[in-house]
Amino acid sequence: MSVIRPVRDGDAQDLFGLLTLCFAEYPGCFTDPHDDLPDLLRPASHAAENGIDFFVIEDDGGRVCASIAMDNPAPQTIEIHRLYVRPDCRGRGLARMLVDHVETRARAAGATRIILWSDTRFENAHALYEKRGYVRAPQARELGDVSGSVEWFFDKKL
Repeated sequence: MSVIRPVRDGDAQDLFGLLTLCFAEYPGCFTDPHDDLPDLLRPASHAAENGIDFFVIEDDGGRVCASIAMDNPAPQTIEIHRLYVRPDCRGRGLARMLVDHVETRARAAGATRIILWSDTRFENAHALYEKRGYVRAPQARELGDVSGSVEWFFDKKL
């Protein structure tokens, strides 16, 4: 375990499972692949078509157990998406490893900041981001999804 590789379209089922397990930890948080997660139906193809770098880590059985994606929404800015670690694989530093990977790639690309949006319910993720120097801004956004998600904005200068 712990080898980061690019996502493949064949990872779709594992990614749905990963997100479903992560979301199930929060009351009222659901996965809806057709309305909320269409990018995961063919994750590698969608990523390639939309300028997204999407990475995963497999468990010892070859199933995806962690993920992260990044894109470039503005000059010198990288945005993190889809950082998830399966509950049974937490505590092994996988999230830290994935964020390190994105930050290294961001610096190599000349980015001066990294941004992300995170569901207000994901307190463990917020602790990770804040420990790594990401600052939560006061703004929030509502997604209008099946889970009634509200997200906070985080920003880090590189």
